[in-house]
Amino acid sequence: MAGAPRLTRREASALRRDQIVRAAAQVFGAKGYRTGSLADVAEQVGITHAGVLHHFGTKEQLLVEVLQQRDEQGVADLEGRHMPRGIDLFHHLVRTVRANVQRRGIVQGYTVLTGESVTEDHPARAWVTGRFTTLRAEIAAAVRDVGGPQVSDEDARRAASAVIAVMDGLQVQWLLDPEAVDLAETTRVGIEAVLRAACPHVSLPRLG
Repeated sequence: MAGAPRLTRREASALRRDQIVRAAAQVFGAKGYRTGSLADVAEQVGITHAGVLHHFGTKEQLLVEVLQQRDEQGVADLEGRHMPRGIDLFHHLVRTVRANVQRRGIVQGYTVLTGESVTEDHPARAWVTGRFTTLRAEIAAAVRDVGGPQVSDEDARRAASAVIAVMDGLQVQWLLDPEAVDLAETTRVGIEAVLRAACPHVSLPRLG
């Protein structure tokens, strides 16, 4: 019986990168971003620490890849594999936060990365800035879908920034004191409050 076809160098490299990203998600999820090391990741994949750096360069860049994969997986089951529109987007955000409660290490890594990216020349600054720009635009469009023509573009943009602030700010509080903050439910309350303020003329459902 003929053996499996040999992978090209590019295919083999892509496969190895995917294996490293998946291993990093497990390591960072279990140990946290700071504690989980590249050596831990390398051990899971069966390569050296230098092998991980060959593919990703820095630990920060590897985390960016983990977070990008998380975002892609979060919409993998949705139509078109992209963020939904209208009120469905806000239901999706709350469901995502519920899932994040089970992956504390990844949330920690995201929080560390976004916080550190405000410094000049941080390697992940462009990715973080781009992610916020895209997310603000998607949320603002959803606010306008929910509120209709009575919601101005400016008010929609402000609401979008407020929704992101609620989500990221609550993650920091939850990471520091998880017993004091019910991340999923408090996020739901916060997003609903922003939507009510932006769309006071609309009867809104309970999110989640």
